[in-house]
This record gives sequence, structure tokens and C-alpha cells, in this order.
Amino acid sequence: MQYSHALPLGPRSRTRACPQTSDEALVASIVSGDRAALHTLYARHHVRVFRFLMRFVSEESSAEDLVTEVFMEAWRQAGRFEGRAQVSTWLIAIARNKALSALRRRTTEELDEGVAERVADPADDPEVTLQKRETGAILRQCLTELSPAHREIVDLVYYHEKAIDEVAAIIGVPQSTVKTRMFYARRRIAELMAAKGVQRAWL
Repeated sequence: MQYSHALPLGPRSRTRACPQTSDEALVASIVSGDRAALHTLYARHHVRVFRFLMRFVSEESSAEDLVTEVFMEAWRQAGRFEGRAQVSTWLIAIARNKALSALRRRTTEELDEGVAERVADPADDPEVTLQKRETGAILRQCLTELSPAHREIVDLVYYHEKAIDEVAAIIGVPQSTVKTRMFYARRRIAELMAAKGVQRAWL
């Protein structure tokens, strides 16, 4: 993955960041406009951020673009970092927000086969598992027909394996709302699959 030229570059740096500099010290230097500190932070964490984003967007080019956005946001928001969490956690939180915004823009995104197969009861027997594979294409199509809010819930719970409380924190709604949306999303998928001739929606 190439270093993006969209990040703040240039000769103006107040200090020369070294490999031993802590993440917190790097952020403090970024606040004062130290571009070398941002470069060091990027070198230290861009792979972790990239891998996290790939779980959301699946396309490398899209993930790389979002990595750039994450570190641009870190450059702009460094002064708001309060040190209550690790810098790596802060960066992942920024990445999560960027990824969710990207997913909301992709309202026609088709979820892959792995997602479809996970939208199911984990207690399924082998016969049911085989049947699900045979109807995977229909299920994937049904997932794309959900509303953006319902599709987001299904994606986070089944694809990214987030717990209800985590989903609630990510999208900023009460846990009860997450449960309600999941209920209606599962029911809607069942209706769509029944309309396509599949009598059991595996949900």
C-alpha cells in the first residue's frame, strides 16, 4: 500500500519523530503542526487501520482512500484527543465512522456470500446448511433489498460479528432500537425469500 500524497506533507516539522516516540507524544506533536509526527503515526498504524476498513468495504482501493481520510481526520482532530483511550483505539474509532459513512453512501451494495451464509441460526444442522448454500444467491439479493438502516444492522451483527451493545454504540441508538431493527430486518428477509419461492428464510 502506497503512502498517500493527500496527507499533509512538506518540510515544515518542529521535531524529528523517532521510532521510540510514544503514540501520545506523536499526537501532541501533531497538534503543534509536526508533519513528521503524522508520518510516523501513519507508518505505525496504517496497516492495522487498513485491515479494519477492509472488513467493511472489501475493496482495497476504497479501503486505501478511507485510510487517507482517517489520518487526515487525525491531523485535523489531534487537539481533541484526550488520552482516555489508546491512540490506536482512537484511530480505529475514526476509521469506523468513516467506514459507516461510506457504507451509508453505498445503498445498493451487494453483500457477499459469506455475509449471506452468516445470516442464520448457528444451531443449523448439515442439511439446513446445504440448503442455505443452494439458496445463497436469493438470500444475497434479498439483503440488498433491505432499507439502509436494516441492512446496516444485519451487516454489523452477522458480517462484522458485533454484539448488540457494540452496534448501538457504533450507530448511536439505544440497544432496544438495534433489537427492533434486527427483528424487522429478519422478518423482511423472510417475506422477500418467500416471495421468491423459498419457504424458509433461515432467519
